Amino acid sequence: MASTVTISGRTSPGPGPGLLASLDPLLREWLPRQRWFAGKGRPVTGFTLVAATELLPLDGALGLYHLLVRAHQSPAPGDCYQLLIGVREALPPRLAPALIGHVEEGPLAGHTVYEALYDPRPAEVLLEALRTQARIGGLRFERAPDAPDIGPNLPPRLMTAEQSNSSVVYGDTYILKLLRRIVPGTNPDLELPLALALEGCPRVPAPTAWLRAEFADEPYVLGVLQPFVQGAADGWELALSELSKGEDFGAEARSLGRATAEVHVALARALPTMTLGHAQLDLLVNGMTERLDAAAQAVPALRPYAPGLHSAFSALANLAAEGHTWTAQRIHGDLHLGQCLHSPSEEWSLIDFEGEPSRPLAERRMPQPPVRDIAGMLRSFDYAAHSTTPAAPGWADLCRAAYCSGYAEVTGVDPRTDPVLLRAYETDKAIYEVLYEARHRPDWLPVPLSAVRRLANPALDSTI
Repeated sequence: MASTVTISGRTSPGPGPGLLASLDPLLREWLPRQRWFAGKGRPVTGFTLVAATELLPLDGALGLYHLLVRAHQSPAPGDCYQLLIGVREALPPRLAPALIGHVEEGPLAGHTVYEALYDPRPAEVLLEALRTQARIGGLRFERAPDAPDIGPNLPPRLMTAEQSNSSVVYGDTYILKLLRRIVPGTNPDLELPLALALEGCPRVPAPTAWLRAEFADEPYVLGVLQPFVQGAADGWELALSELSKGEDFGAEARSLGRATAEVHVALARALPTMTLGHAQLDLLVNGMTERLDAAAQAVPALRPYAPGLHSAFSALANLAAEGHTWTAQRIHGDLHLGQCLHSPSEEWSLIDFEGEPSRPLAERRMPQPPVRDIAGMLRSFDYAAHSTTPAAPGWADLCRAAYCSGYAEVTGVDPRTDPVLLRAYETDKAIYEVLYEARHRPDWLPVPLSAVRRLANPALDSTI
């Protein structure tokens, strides 16, 4: 493609009634069907256009709009979503899966609109803008000062396995992750990999470029471009493959424990840490207890185990009252096998530092005990072991132990030597899983419930 991006650069902040009105009926049907839409189960009652930027002017063949749209859903406040809308007179058959709909009125009347990331030309526009560090309306395409030049002629392809965001791979060289649910502020998905790159941590691909915006005096991180780990296997898929063949996953789990520890050590060097004493632990335990009570209210199957689960949190509170303290630091925040890549050279990389998207951004950026990440990975091994028939709890036990041992090889501290803290965080994670599965995947509910039975009675827990 050409070395410059031909765009209008026009940005329309505020209501934008003409454009939004023409898209409104189509978006009401299309948006809730997307896997990354967070408000499933509640109808969309309206939209507010936060900003619209014309990346390619509609010249009869192809137009491209970048939109930040707030979708209103009663009773909760609406979430803001990043959309890339392609506009054509007619959609070629290859783009049929991308169809949003046919516009009947307004400035786009008579045209077809679609999810532009399926289309190579709009995807190329994004990479070219990053390559040239373009400023388009309120959008800022920026590149790391020490990053190599982004070469041309890297054919794009949309990855189809994502859940909460969307990613485009360019020629097996780069991967552009576009955040879908957008909140203003410093996003850890850019902040933490940048900090790790400065520390020289090889376990996280260093950001090459990124997309930011500022609208109504509020900053947004919209996307991050990183090197693509060619030939890497997703940790979840790799674990399931080895499990299905009856293979031991202990060596991989131990190596992953070491990789996790290396990232934690680098983050502790790069960013401030803090000590959690009695007052901070009281707040933490109160939050865990409130989440348990709410989940037990919503999921009757959890109620028989509630007293035993409460004991996991009260035991932690008792230690804090006795004067025990813990160190908190920046962590991954949503660590599981699916957030890990295993390269052909058998090295692990950690990706997706956004944290749990459902949590407020300020909470996701708070220092936390590293054991929260560890508990998430231990739960992930358990999920993998229950994804086969029959379940393989012994396989999970081996992986959990190997992972903790690998972590200790780097830090000198085995997470299992603090069983009260580990049990509390794993309990909190299992309670979250119970609520999630009850709402979204009832067939999976027995998986976290099996962990709940173990965690409610620590005498049954072989990990601790």
